[in-house]
Amino acid sequence: MSVSSSSTTHRRFVLARRPQGLPVAADFEVVESGVPAARTGDVVVRHTHLGLAPAARIRMSEDVQGYLPPFAIGDTIYGAAVGLVVDSRHDDFTVGDVVVSINGGWQTHDVSDGSNLRPVDLDLAPAPTWLGVMGVSGLTAYVGLTDIGQVSAGDTVVVSAAAGAVGSTAVQFARAMGCRVVGVAGGPDKARHVLEVLGADACVDYKAPDLPRQLAAACPDGVDVYFDNVGGMVRDAVWPLMRQYGRIVVCGQIAEYNRADAVGSGPDWYPLLTRSLVVRGFLASRYQHRYDDFRARAAQWLQDGSVLPTEHVVPGFESTPEAFIGMLQGRNVGKTVVAI
Repeated sequence: MSVSSSSTTHRRFVLARRPQGLPVAADFEVVESGVPAARTGDVVVRHTHLGLAPAARIRMSEDVQGYLPPFAIGDTIYGAAVGLVVDSRHDDFTVGDVVVSINGGWQTHDVSDGSNLRPVDLDLAPAPTWLGVMGVSGLTAYVGLTDIGQVSAGDTVVVSAAAGAVGSTAVQFARAMGCRVVGVAGGPDKARHVLEVLGADACVDYKAPDLPRQLAAACPDGVDVYFDNVGGMVRDAVWPLMRQYGRIVVCGQIAEYNRADAVGSGPDWYPLLTRSLVVRGFLASRYQHRYDDFRARAAQWLQDGSVLPTEHVVPGFESTPEAFIGMLQGRNVGKTVVAI
């Protein structure tokens, strides 16, 4: 069965040309068609909110090796989304259900076989939060801290891009787990947000000329876990501070995504040997089996106030490319979400 959509037009942003360095609006274009009907086993979702991810930038370049193949020209840009089921011929989904999709894409509607959809409880949290703290950003932060970083109460945890989507969540989750948390963010306003809103014990401005000295002062006993979202010069500054048996969680490398903006010469790997460090990258998409545990703990932290949702909501489907570009430039605080 189906319900009428607010629009009979399906709109999607596709890759029009490959960006050179930082993307610009002309790298994307809107393609319109009719909203498809569900066939047997299908679910049609009308999106209400889109979650933007920095890693989409990797797939826009043809010559960059990523964990997913590059977009072809004309492909819909991927990203998570929250929406309303408007047509269903699937036993597990009913018209009117609110769902989150891990790869709904930059589009107003999506047709799914249901495998990428999860139900959303709007009584627990509003739709944008299901793309942030309760969504893929939250799962990424949770898996990075628990499965990869193996944090324990009392650990000193440094989180780069601490005001970003994953970083702001990792700061709060680490604090809720009893860790001492040091954030790294860009500019005094973001640093103040990480301290006063997210509750970090300290926060260092990576734009400061004396970043290594400030980091060392904020971590006088060294660093047990480094949650790396950026790579580049921040990684290089944290590396010498790692303690014996420290763990480095490689979640993202946003400083490297736009090749022209890449910074940092790479760390000295000798401490890897002398301090018995563990360096491990991970993809949250491979940890879907941890979702139920993550959701239960994150929901409890939200309910008791240990964790606050942090989303940067931008209105209007047409604003999606500019919101994405702004996110790559660090103009967001928290998860960047487009409200359609």
